[in-house]
Formats: sequence, structure tokens, C-alpha cells
Amino acid sequence: QVQLVESGGGLVQAGGSLRLSCTASGRTFSTYTAGWFRQAPGKEREFVASISWGGANTYYGDSVKGRFTISRDNAKNTVYLQMNSLKMEDTAVYYCNAGLITSATMRTLAGTHWGQGTQVIVSS
Repeated sequence: QVQLVESGGGLVQAGGSLRLSCTASGRTFSTYTAGWFRQAPGKEREFVASISWGGANTYYGDSVKGRFTISRDNAKNTVYLQMNSLKMEDTAVYYCNAGLITSATMRTLAGTHWGQGTQVIVSS
């Protein structure tokens, strides 16, 4: 069983940056694809980014391409989401996700394991 804990959310001004972290328990995390989703109030959950177990393959949602970067450190059981040039429309609860699926698949089908979420608020 994999348990995920996110951190790093907060309040930031538009144009600023934040880095989210997701730390996993379990020795098998390095074999899991990991990713980030987000959900804004009144909106459906949205795919943000995914990364393959070894880090070689990454995918991004269209709305964050060129601004967000996903990475992982398997020695630390941690996945990161570096968010730059933040916009007010990036305001959402961000969820870490992991599963035994490909990083490509995660664009349309989330993995089994979810974190509790971390709030990101981008102000004007």
C-alpha cells in the first residue's frame, strides 16, 4: 500500500512560483507512475502532470505546459511539481496521485492512490 502526503501549497501572487512536494510511504513507490491533478471550486478534476517510474517520460496538461515541471527523487520517495508564472486560474486543490499505469495513461485515467490535497491560491 502506498500513502501519499502533499506539502508546499499556499498563497502566492500572480507571476510567482511554488513548489509542491509529494512524499510516499512504501518501498515500492519507485515502481509507480506518479502525477498531479487539481480541482478548482465548481470544476471537475483536471490532469496536471505525470512522470514515469524512472523519470524518463513526462506529460503535462495543456494549461500548464511550459510553466510547470514535474520531477521525482526515488531515493527520497518524493515527487515534485515546480510551478512558475502562476496565474489566478491555477488556484485549486492539488492532489498527488500514483499508480501502476503508464505516465501516458495517467493523462486520462488516474492511478489508484491519492494524497489528501494541498491548497494553492494565486492572487492578483
